[in-house]
Amino acid sequence: QVQLQESGGGSVQAGGSLTLSCAVSRDTDINYYLGWIRQAPGKEREGVASIDEFDGATTYADSVKGRFTISRDSAKDTLYLQMNSLKPNDTAMYYCGASAVNAGIFVPSLYGNGHWGQGTQVTVSS
Repeated sequence: QVQLQESGGGSVQAGGSLTLSCAVSRDTDINYYLGWIRQAPGKEREGVASIDEFDGATTYADSVKGRFTISRDSAKDTLYLQMNSLKPNDTAMYYCGASAVNAGIFVPSLYGNGHWGQGTQVTVSS
């Protein structure tokens, strides 16, 4: 069983930065793909970034490459998303999650197979 709790959302002006955190609690030693997805009002959920707990490999959506950085602190079992150069279309509810496969972060039809937090709101104003 895996439980996740996001924090760090808020409101920021375009061009600003925010860092999201996700505390992970688990009763298993299984390595997961940890990641972030987001959902803007009226839009489908979309994968943002993932990190492989086994080797630290990262994957990013094209829309955030070069602006967002995913990382984790294994000692604290905490996942982070550093978001720079934020744009108004980054406004969304951001969810952290754990999936057995990388596709589980980026393929919406697979989201039901993962573990997800309750979300944290990010609002970027122009």
